[in-house]
Amino acid sequence: MRKTILAASFATAALAAPGLATAQATAAPASPHTIAGNLGLFSSYRFRGIDQTFGKPALQGGVDYSHSSGLYLGNWNSNINEGAGFPAANLEMDFYGGWKKSWGDWGLDIGAIYYYYPGSDANAATGTLFVNPRDATKTHTGRVDNKELYIGGAWKWISLKYFHALDDYFSLPGTKRSHYWDLSGTYDLGNGWGVVGHVGSFKLKGWSTGTDATDGDYTDWKIGVTKDINGWVFGAAYIDTNTKGSCNAANPGFYCFANQLPAGAGVKFKDAGRSILVLSVSKTF
Repeated sequence: MRKTILAASFATAALAAPGLATAQATAAPASPHTIAGNLGLFSSYRFRGIDQTFGKPALQGGVDYSHSSGLYLGNWNSNINEGAGFPAANLEMDFYGGWKKSWGDWGLDIGAIYYYYPGSDANAATGTLFVNPRDATKTHTGRVDNKELYIGGAWKWISLKYFHALDDYFSLPGTKRSHYWDLSGTYDLGNGWGVVGHVGSFKLKGWSTGTDATDGDYTDWKIGVTKDINGWVFGAAYIDTNTKGSCNAANPGFYCFANQLPAGAGVKFKDAGRSILVLSVSKTF
């Protein structure tokens, strides 16, 4: 009986095979659309080496859409601290889009990004944060935001990207055409391990008067290690800068940030460019 059933099964398979091959040959092509999400928890949020959360943890996440033609759109979000230059705001929302393509080991990425801070209001700032030190007639009121164009190239595990501000950099008056260079690398060591490295250079146009208090130019760098465990990526990275972030009352640096404490508790100052070890866990789905 087993032989009969087995023979019948082989015969059925032989008859079905041509039909199966035809079905496979006429199967619908893969969709040209891809949607992916990401979520991460970080012990601190550093943007271009600068502290955005006053050393506190950050929950970050976003969603990306891409098309097989290379076109893409995305949104990314993180909590922030208003003391980082976003008065009355506690959320950053980034919206971006562009075109990305690769040819063998080489890649090209061209696009634009808009940094939006819901509820931000420059009128809530104290001091001279939104007054240009080189020209006091240049001031800013209202919402704080930023718009940039970018272009980047990649070769294997190394990438170089240039960001160019279309208007006043994060609403600092008179800083149009400020720019940032990002040289980064991500190397796969195998078995889920990887190393990451980065060096960045920022130029704040039209702001510095050459004194410690107003010089916003700096270089930042990062070196870290990652471990992928079932799709969860755990990371540790050392981040540092050469910013002028001293909080000496006699000559405070440009990157000495003030955090407004609860009523009656005063103000807390912190060097936003100080070195730090950032721990993280993230996942793409």
